[in-house]
Amino acid sequence: MQTCSDGAGTLASHRPFGETLDQINAELGSAYTYLAMAAYLEAANLQGSAKWMRRQAREEVSHAMKIFDFVNDCSGRVVLKAIPEPQGEFSSVVDIWESALKQEQAVSARIHSLYELAAQEKDYATQTMLQWFVAEQVEEEKTATTILEQVTRIGPSSSAIYFLDRHLGKEAEAKE
Repeated sequence: MQTCSDGAGTLASHRPFGETLDQINAELGSAYTYLAMAAYLEAANLQGSAKWMRRQAREEVSHAMKIFDFVNDCSGRVVLKAIPEPQGEFSSVVDIWESALKQEQAVSARIHSLYELAAQEKDYATQTMLQWFVAEQVEEEKTATTILEQVTRIGPSSSAIYFLDRHLGKEAEAKE
């Protein structure tokens, strides 16, 4: 079994260990947030956008599991924490996409902070694992920004929102 140590002990003896566990919680929290957004969008009869948010929720769970597996591979023990209740009401479709972008920016900041800590601690295994997340977050923020810009240009009451909704639903299906 891989221990991911530098000779000073297993992952659990490294300073980034707690923060790595916190990132699992943050990824699961992101999934929960995307599900809340999906519920709101389904109630607003924006099924394509809701499908897109559901796919994002599944992706966030897969991110949490990537870290979960890493911790286990490094002889650590995963300890899960409570996930805070997500926001469930939004003032508009623009508000939802602004919230989605802020969510991704917060995740990026956490990943960058964890990467910086791993670098300071010379925890090469954690740095290597996090490189994938750094690249993934660039894509996540770009996608959320693009959709937010489109929704903002369309405006809140335009029939074009339904065209975008259908497009997002097809995109979510294509990525399944």
